[in-house]
Amino acid sequence: METGKLAQPDSVHALYSDHHSWLLRWLRSRLGCAHHAADLAHDTFVRVIERRDPEQVREPRAILTTIAKGLLVNHWRRQDIERAYLAALAARGQSLVCSPEQISLVIEALVAVDAMLSTLPDKPRRAFLLAQLDGLTYREIAEELSVSERMVKKYMAATMLHCLKAAAS
Repeated sequence: METGKLAQPDSVHALYSDHHSWLLRWLRSRLGCAHHAADLAHDTFVRVIERRDPEQVREPRAILTTIAKGLLVNHWRRQDIERAYLAALAARGQSLVCSPEQISLVIEALVAVDAMLSTLPDKPRRAFLLAQLDGLTYREIAEELSVSERMVKKYMAATMLHCLKAAAS
């Protein structure tokens, strides 16, 4: 489908009516939650409509499954990040009180940072996290990763550049 061209309502309706119930059951079996399954089914169809003309979809269940699997991974990753953040808040005690809106904004930011860092190779990502989260020195990171201190400096410089490029886009 050309950018900006809307899908034909009849083809969207046919795709949705023929496969929505199946996709919803498939997602519910993996999530165990009807509400999350409904949200992800909706998001799956939106992505199909945005990316291609539904009339041109030859294997609708294959495409729906592929997109839904990606959304499931994102959903589970977000849940992991949210659990970790809420555990960190709880560990800090009751002196730190955040509104639900603040928590939501922080989680969204953490998800975005996680997505950006996930595109880095393993050692640069680990070096960055060891420095930022654990407060290790470059020497300690070098020992942890079995590389030279100079290589850690290269990893950090490359990661910072990566972060700047991601923030600019």
